[in-house]
Amino acid sequence: MTSFHMDTLKKWYREHFDVLFRDYCTFLRFQSMSTDPAFAQETKRAADWVCSYLNQMGMQASLWETSGYPVVFGEYKAGNDCPTIFLYSHYDVQPVDPIELWKHDPFSPHLENGVVYARGAADNKGQCMYVMAALRAFLSLGKEKKINIKYFIEGEEESGSHGTLEALKTHRDALRADALFVVDAGMLTPNTPAVTIGVRGIMTMEIALQNSNADLHSGIHGGIVLNPNRAFVTLFAQLWDETGRVQVPGFYDAVQKISEEERACLDLSFDRETYTRNFGVHAFCPEGEEQGFVTSNWFMPTLEMNGMSGGYTGSGFKTVIPSVARAKISCRLVPNQDPVTIAKAIAAYLRAKAPKGFKVTIEEGHGAPAYRVSPTSKVVKEATRALKSAFGVPAQCILCGASVPIVHDLAIASGAEAVLIGVGLDTDDIHAPNEHFSLKQLEQGFLTIATLLGDYAI
Repeated sequence: MTSFHMDTLKKWYREHFDVLFRDYCTFLRFQSMSTDPAFAQETKRAADWVCSYLNQMGMQASLWETSGYPVVFGEYKAGNDCPTIFLYSHYDVQPVDPIELWKHDPFSPHLENGVVYARGAADNKGQCMYVMAALRAFLSLGKEKKINIKYFIEGEEESGSHGTLEALKTHRDALRADALFVVDAGMLTPNTPAVTIGVRGIMTMEIALQNSNADLHSGIHGGIVLNPNRAFVTLFAQLWDETGRVQVPGFYDAVQKISEEERACLDLSFDRETYTRNFGVHAFCPEGEEQGFVTSNWFMPTLEMNGMSGGYTGSGFKTVIPSVARAKISCRLVPNQDPVTIAKAIAAYLRAKAPKGFKVTIEEGHGAPAYRVSPTSKVVKEATRALKSAFGVPAQCILCGASVPIVHDLAIASGAEAVLIGVGLDTDDIHAPNEHFSLKQLEQGFLTIATLLGDYAI
């Protein structure tokens, strides 16, 4: 092993910080919102910039074109007899709506009290930036450099990864590795590092109920026409019982109980008071109240309504019975639940329960299975050791109720066990207005990845 002394890494970081921060801000200015076609050119420009950045530091990087946005693939080769580490990030970001809630232009990075505010500051450009900084440091400080490094940076994480999945199939021979680290995760508190050993899967769906050719006058037609909004409320109320349990037949069939091994290594405690203070939440799910909030979030699937529309919702009033009501729903899934099977079960249930006479349209969106690795695996131990070195305190094993859909496919393509690591915080407001990432987190992430590279090198 060619592990670096922590003082050496900190000294290198201090000496290069001004340049790294400038580059970080440049990266953040790209409006790489992959889900919005209006920003296609900006998203591609971000990919070009990342590719050039990796080449300038001494890696061999190229763009893997797909039907969507390209994958940036960077590689450093030390030899066939050396261990191979695979790192993952993404360069695309979420849309910025509602723009009026941002305190500053989301694509003009704003530094305030050691915190950078911008879309992508944390998810995932901040985390991607400190990985690239760690690679620069390793290529500069590592004298033996006996390690193969593969860095896979996609541009569709926020929009389904459809093109990225193509790249995993067409470039499979280039992806084999000994360990996979998905740098798109977080920690429990600013001083409590964590290794995420699993994420939930996801299934998305859009539903429409239509009952007329056009919006109708609510006075002339009221009492005659069944309002699609009213039908929607009635329909969706049947998805859960009073305890919050999903009523779709077969929804829980594949769900497994928590193993004793998992209970032994995971902290399932929940600080309700702190949660309320951080997020302003005062009403909680009944299923979480019954079985424990962390258990409910990590080990149980959910079905959520993410958006609903129908009729007029602008300023003033427009008294109509809408022609159509629409809703978007999603499920977070646990290991062994198949997204396709769940989607079909929900679609069948909604069609069966919808009021007669309505035209029911259901469009299935993207889906991905959950991923989980054993807490005793080698990749978990290596990540835990690197985090302890960087933070000076032991790292905890956690699960994540969110989804990183590509993890399952990356693990299969690379043939490696995967963990998620990162220094993001729940309070970083990712996917929300005023997303932010502190300079302290940027350095913590750098030290973690640089240590990890040093530990794996021989």
